[in-house]
Amino acid sequence: MALSIRNRLSGTVTGVNPGEAMATVTVRLAGGQPVTSAITLDAVRELGLAEGTSVRALVKSTEVSLATGPVRGVSIRNQLAGTVTDVALGPAMARVRIDIEGGDLTAAITRDSATELGLAAGSAVTALIKSTEIALATE
Repeated sequence: MALSIRNRLSGTVTGVNPGEAMATVTVRLAGGQPVTSAITLDAVRELGLAEGTSVRALVKSTEVSLATGPVRGVSIRNQLAGTVTDVALGPAMARVRIDIEGGDLTAAITRDSATELGLAAGSAVTALIKSTEIALATE
């Protein structure tokens, strides 16, 4: 199956915390950074997710927000430290490629945001991703 989702990060499930209809699944990415995904219990069962399961965390580039450092006082669970490797500015939008330990992320943000944040190759950034925006796939 071919996917349009640019961000496909390899990792291993380190925990599954089930609720009544949803579960949070913690994944340690190849570089060691943890991410949390909120998915349905049905998906947990269908994918056979348990501690030690190899997965890919899938995130659309439009769901990756950027900050120039860690952010406090926000409900977004996933904050991944990285370094900008490339910025492509279009008339309205920008594509920002980020090297995180163990993988690469792409963020699609507005040109104005990229400019206001002063993003350029070598800039330190924190990628912010809501847990509900991370899908999981078994490898």
